[in-house]
Amino acid sequence: MSAHQSVPSLTLAAVGAAAVATVAIGIYGVRLARTTSDFLVASRSVGPRWNAAAISGEYLSAASFLGVAGLIAKYGADALWYPIGFTAGYLGLLLFVAAPLRRSGAYTVPDFAEFRLESTRLRTLSMLVVATVCVLYLVPQLQGAGLTLNILLGVPSWVGAALVGLIVIANVVGGGMRSITFVQAFQYWLKLTAIAIPALTLSVYFFADRPDMTSAAPPIVSEKTTVDITTDVVVQVTEPVTVGGSGTIDGAEVAGEIRLEPGEHHLGKGTSMILEQGAPVPVVAGAPADNSDWIAPGWGFGGHHPMYQVYSLILATFFGTLGLPHVLVRFYTNPDGRAARLTSLVVIGLLGVFYLFPTLLGALARLYVPQLLITGTSDAAVLLLPGSVFSGWGGQLLAALVASGAIAAFLSTSSGLLVSIAGVLSTDILPGRIRDFRIAAALAGLVPLGLSMAVTSLDLSRTVGLVFAIAASTLCPLLVLGIWWRGLTAVGAATGMVAGGLVAGSAAAVSVLVGFTDDLWNGWLAAIVAYPAAVSVPLAFLVMVLVSKVTKNQVPADLGRIFTRMHAPERLGVGADRERRLGAS
Repeated sequence: MSAHQSVPSLTLAAVGAAAVATVAIGIYGVRLARTTSDFLVASRSVGPRWNAAAISGEYLSAASFLGVAGLIAKYGADALWYPIGFTAGYLGLLLFVAAPLRRSGAYTVPDFAEFRLESTRLRTLSMLVVATVCVLYLVPQLQGAGLTLNILLGVPSWVGAALVGLIVIANVVGGGMRSITFVQAFQYWLKLTAIAIPALTLSVYFFADRPDMTSAAPPIVSEKTTVDITTDVVVQVTEPVTVGGSGTIDGAEVAGEIRLEPGEHHLGKGTSMILEQGAPVPVVAGAPADNSDWIAPGWGFGGHHPMYQVYSLILATFFGTLGLPHVLVRFYTNPDGRAARLTSLVVIGLLGVFYLFPTLLGALARLYVPQLLITGTSDAAVLLLPGSVFSGWGGQLLAALVASGAIAAFLSTSSGLLVSIAGVLSTDILPGRIRDFRIAAALAGLVPLGLSMAVTSLDLSRTVGLVFAIAASTLCPLLVLGIWWRGLTAVGAATGMVAGGLVAGSAAAVSVLVGFTDDLWNGWLAAIVAYPAAVSVPLAFLVMVLVSKVTKNQVPADLGRIFTRMHAPERLGVGADRERRLGAS
């Protein structure tokens, strides 16, 4: 966007207050963390309502707070499947995973894999998958923090990433799960407040303004606007528009006014484009260019095969939730299986309320900050929207509130992910003592911090969607089949995880390193690379079942005891927590 203005003191104060509150609450939690069980699972003493708030706090990441609104602004009705899928996945957790997983007595997903299939090799493979998923999920959180502080405060992106990374590492190293439980519960309510008040305020303004968003016309700017192009981008124009500025357009150097005819146009990095008041806004190629198309489903997320994209996204978000390590580990903190189910039920309610507001903000962003559609950097919509609509103290107050919520989103999700990595590394590679947990947390936090500064930044929800696809193709089938199918074997589980993980992981790597392309194989290869879950998830389940049937002689001998422990109510007294791998200090 245009050059940074002076940093509003309210925004700076809000960002600082959110960071200080996080550290202060974390310090309070550190005082209560005494044992290894405190660090790993908060001694399994977190009640359903408190745990539900903590789960919601860590689950509502940068992709939810910023990315959902940005994607709705860009892609319209089909982007609604992001919040629906993010929430509906907890219904699957409630019905199929939460209670049996808690009754297994495991501390981590790798611990469950060894308990269910009695294989240390499978445990090691699961540990590698958990660490990979968490690291890949941490990268967009830190990149989002860099983007946010760059927009709000004008500091370099690496400063924001480093600041959030260091705060998270300090909290996790200090008190582990016990510490971040308090932090994440607080941050859910902060994020809900920070997004609900601006959304409701802007909605009142919208109904007073009564603009037409259903006409067959592109979005327009309400005042003269300058847009800075920070990376090469292709835009599409449906109505002729005359723009001013300087830079590279369609491979030619321009200075002054130029007329853009209907069709696609290439804007070079460093180009500055000036749109006069009322001018139609070019939209990044692949997104609906007219409001009438934007409001109707069926357009997908850019490129060919839109229906494939939508169904693949649904599979990734629904099944991916069942396999996210930082979500699963929170169910180990419940006292019993019944509490785990109640936690899932409350989470569905908390998430359902929250996602109403990014949806509203996404629609309003297309109307009031349409210039973001030119560059494709729609993740900034929530941050820039309040100040674009309201001037003076009102706009600054709303912008400051949004800023505090955005920082809370990065901190809470990053904390949960780092606890998951530290938990598996300290119990599977190190002896499992408190000191080992702290060492693992410190080292594991530095890897994604480095990657966040080295790899290409995509839309937050697009990046997170790829991580969901990896979790859905590896840990989800391991848990679902491990809990409900007696025929699963260690070889079958490992083979299925490798098959699904390779397909989804390769797609994620190509997307980050090469980018999304739509000119190969009539777009099918590009569609599968961008949205691999429709291929990788069925493949993982199928391979697990087929290989398990071939190796059915390797089913654990005491399968009856294992299934009884997972599915029998706790009052029968047939289960106990797995303590043997934990050190004392």
